[in-house]
Amino acid sequence: MARRESAARAPVNKLVRPRLFEQLADELLGYIHREQFQRGDRLPAERELAAQLGVSRATLSQALVALQVQGIVDVVHGGGSVLLDIPAGRRVVDTVRARRNRLVEVIEARGAMETSLARHAASRRTDADLTAIGAALDSMEADVERGGLGVDGDERFHAAVTAAGHSGLLAELMGEISELVRETRVESLSQPGRPHHSLAGHRRIAEAIRAGDPVAAAVAMAEHIDLVSDVALLRKDSAPPTSG
Repeated sequence: MARRESAARAPVNKLVRPRLFEQLADELLGYIHREQFQRGDRLPAERELAAQLGVSRATLSQALVALQVQGIVDVVHGGGSVLLDIPAGRRVVDTVRARRNRLVEVIEARGAMETSLARHAASRRTDADLTAIGAALDSMEADVERGGLGVDGDERFHAAVTAAGHSGLLAELMGEISELVRETRVESLSQPGRPHHSLAGHRRIAEAIRAGDPVAAAVAMAEHIDLVSDVALLRKDSAPPTSG
């Protein structure tokens, strides 16, 4: 009797091994529950917390960012991390992995739209638009010089460029993904040295818009989006980038 052909088998999905900072984010939640922290409580300083958990401060910082973008903690520069929420029964690693898949599409959409908006802004900007762009730059610079991440100034800058593009549809589409973009903004600006690099990219975009050069504005924006899209969540390893 002829041997029966085996039925076609579905491909086996490759197991994705959680990276250290993803595992640590879950461990941090367990620590928060074990120590019975409450909303509004301040976690131990990063140096102390890293020693307690037996990890490097760089890995701990990435784990805290993973919790920050989910609204679980607020990382205050120079003031430690404040607990905002205590989720029950949620594995952070699963949420992080889902965000990673979504993040790629958000970055692609943002790059396409903001590059077009920068090009339009260079041709259509008014004196009021230039004033708003300059004020946003000043705000971000002041925050970064104080040691902050410059998140609010960064958000104001991109909103000002969007307004200067005077494209109602593109502005509406940017509004649709604004919350997702804010998540990537926090994660990006938390990378070592990133706030200063991001600020420099903003200046190049602003200079091109002020000069009325659409091509230079689009190129500067595309380069900036490429830079800020380099986040730990999308890297194959968990090593943070250098700050040089």
